[in-house]
Amino acid sequence: MKARRVFRVGERALLVELGSGTETEAFHAELLRRRAGGALPSVREIVPAARTVLLDGVDAPDLLAGRLREWTIPPLHARVERAVEVPVRYDGPDLAEVAALWGVSVETAVRIHSATEFRVAFCGFAPGFGYLTGLGDPYQVPRRATPRTSVPAGSVALAGPYTGVYPRSSPGGWQLIGSTDAVLWDAGREPAALLTPGALVRFVVESR
Repeated sequence: MKARRVFRVGERALLVELGSGTETEAFHAELLRRRAGGALPSVREIVPAARTVLLDGVDAPDLLAGRLREWTIPPLHARVERAVEVPVRYDGPDLAEVAALWGVSVETAVRIHSATEFRVAFCGFAPGFGYLTGLGDPYQVPRRATPRTSVPAGSVALAGPYTGVYPRSSPGGWQLIGSTDAVLWDAGREPAALLTPGALVRFVVESR
């Protein structure tokens, strides 16, 4: 796998466009691996999104762009690391509807979700909100036809290929399957976000 397109952004940044979310996650993981090994000393920030990765604070962007186009990116492999555990009460108002969309019982839906190892593909929407992948195509669900005007903080939700946790109360159209007391964003913590790009995440069942 190779980077599809690389664009200059301003004087010291590059935007790399990939062909899919899976490719983007693999490319982001490779960037982190190479930076940890000292191969990217000139890159200050690496910011993934759904199909792109932004590299900011690049000392020689034209030189790095040429190198990136030649990289062969290995597939994303399971990493040996401790997952962030998020305790969840599977009490969401849309849980039964999600289970019906999956063609399983509510209990089985809970087992499927809590047994999945998720990865934070990227962050956005609100500080602390991570877009988590891992469920796979059979378990994609649509957004609600009518978004809610207020989704409680800590709501665990699904939409398309992603799972997310609302860090604060806000409008939203995702399917709500549970809730957590975990603090997703704390400006006094380092890092402030509990879920950071590339991190592994597991949801641990709490009693209702």
